[in-house]
Formats: sequence, C-alpha cells, structure tokens
Amino acid sequence: MKIVVYCSSMEGLEKKYQQLAAALGTWIGQNGHTLLYGGSNAGLMHITAAAVHEAGGHVIGVIPEMFRHRIDPLCDEVVYTANLGDRKQYMIEHGDVFVIQPGGIGTIDEWMSTLAVMTIGNDDTRPVIVANLDGMYDATIQQLADLTRTPFARGKNLSCTLVARTTTELLSTLATLTSR
Repeated sequence: MKIVVYCSSMEGLEKKYQQLAAALGTWIGQNGHTLLYGGSNAGLMHITAAAVHEAGGHVIGVIPEMFRHRIDPLCDEVVYTANLGDRKQYMIEHGDVFVIQPGGIGTIDEWMSTLAVMTIGNDDTRPVIVANLDGMYDATIQQLADLTRTPFARGKNLSCTLVARTTTELLSTLATLTSR
C-alpha cells in the first residue's frame, strides 16, 4: 500500500514528535508498504523517510520544483510538481491510506484538501488517520465533528477519519487497516 504521510518539515521539534515519525516510518518499511510524502530533507518528513528507508521500505517524494534543492536524498523515486497544489493532488490521487502527523498550517491544509476531495468525490473508503499526539488537533477534530451535524456536510459523516492519540494506537490502527 502507498501510505501518504503529511507532516512538518521543521527542524528541532521535541523528541516525542521525532519518535512518532521514526516509529511510523519503521512500521511502514517493516511491513512492506511505500511511503508517499512531501519529499523534504528536513524535520519529521526526513525522519519518517529515513526510518522507512532503514527498514527496507520504498520512499517516494513528491516535491514542487521550487523546492528542488530540498529533495531528500533517501527518496527511491521523486515526482516533481509545478506547485504545492499539484503536489497535494498527486498524493491524494495515489494514496491508499493517509496519516496526519503533527505539523503546521501546511499539514492541516493537506489534511483538509484530502478530506474535501474524498467527500466531494464520494470516496470515503480510504482511511485518514490523525496522530493527535497530546491533543494538538482536538479543536480541528471537534470542528469536523460539528460540521457533520450541519447541512453543509451534505450528509457526509467523515467516517474515513480515525483518531490515534498515541504512537501505539496509530500503529495498531494502521495494522488493522492494512491487513484487510
């Protein structure tokens, strides 16, 4: 399976975030899956890719031309896109499972764009797993839950979104989803 991981490229994040990224990458590689990610050689992106690579997995980086200088050398394959929008579109089209790790506005944008495409396209069969470490996404998750109770959700309940509050829960959820 191609597992899309959205996360931060910021350096120097707390160890708990780095450990989550490394554990996720190790799991992806050890279980014979492919990582599809933003392709950057920094932060949680690089930590995840390095762990996948070290565990024998396949790494595909998708990066806009303007960030060509930031491509992670660990990528087995590189897909260059014209811009960030094209990068998101490529990853949404090619992903089987989506994992949202801790990140900033770019990560949240990727998460929401994925949900929008899946909801509008009646494609709620591909899971989206939110690694909600320390409750960092509680407000966003609540906002999505509130939205599903309004007419603006068009009857969609966003049941494709799963929340994992710990690394163990994230890996357990992935194991269950990928064994089907």
